[in-house]
Amino acid sequence: MRASRLVSLLLLLQARGRLTAQQLADELEVSVRTIYRDVQSLHEAGIPLYGDAGPEGGYRLVDGYRTRLTGLTAEETRAWFLAALPDPAAQLGLGEAAAAARLKFSAALPPALRESAERIRERFHLDAPGWYSPGEETPHLPAVADAVWNRQAVRVRYRRWREPAETERRLEPYGLVLKAGRWYVVARGAGGLRTYRVDQILAVDVLGEAFEPEPGFDLTAYWRAYLADFHARLHQGEALIRVSPRGAERLPSLLSHAVARAVAERGEPDADGWVRALVPIESVGHAHGEFLRLGPDLEVLEPVALRALLIGSARGLAALYGAG
Repeated sequence: MRASRLVSLLLLLQARGRLTAQQLADELEVSVRTIYRDVQSLHEAGIPLYGDAGPEGGYRLVDGYRTRLTGLTAEETRAWFLAALPDPAAQLGLGEAAAAARLKFSAALPPALRESAERIRERFHLDAPGWYSPGEETPHLPAVADAVWNRQAVRVRYRRWREPAETERRLEPYGLVLKAGRWYVVARGAGGLRTYRVDQILAVDVLGEAFEPEPGFDLTAYWRAYLADFHARLHQGEALIRVSPRGAERLPSLLSHAVARAVAERGEPDADGWVRALVPIESVGHAHGEFLRLGPDLEVLEPVALRALLIGSARGLAALYGAG
């Protein structure tokens, strides 16, 4: 464990330059005193590492010093090759560079780890888009990625759901996120930080204006907060439903995890063997389409508006198919 931490400390300094003991402690989730002991151990091992005192101080490696990748474990090697996904890199216009990087990385590994990495390539493949979606076309992704990388402002023509359907905006793109096979760009515009679907960008014009992100911005932290807010706003209503035994079996594969969990955890069987439960819904209109998937195996008791929509759909289907 300690040997792995020493390698991590060394690679952090190699990648980021000067870091304080507190910054290193935060990254490695240890105490500052542990960092002091680790630095002393690296000194004794002959690593050209030194520290500066004062407000601008910290630890750093002698300029030009590079460590080789001999500290990697088999698990870390497998994780790197799983993370180095070819399809997203190709979408960003970095397919050839990613392939070259994997080749160089593989060549630098000891034979045993190289064989382990090759098995990863042979036995694991990630295909992010869903079964019923080929993935969105994102012709402007390379241009947006280039603007993100070079901190360049852009003017985009963007398609949105509300009117006017198309709008022009000046954006400062902070970062890109790949979620469920779809690319999103986090960018600052006139209204502050927002998230935009890259496949809804109709045109991109790089303005040649450099920008600096807001101090302390962290893309991972922003995305986690964005997802938390999204899920908090996703289910703001409730519906009282009854589900048949057959419907309860089918429910996890047809409806949302939130509905399935509510039925499983809070459902109460009635005299007919059906399960009655209060479940979260996004809206009456959305729940109408979702609950139709279970057909006669799900009955809505409340709200009245949702029940009325489903009754109307049932009558429409009966009329369409000539039922009595």
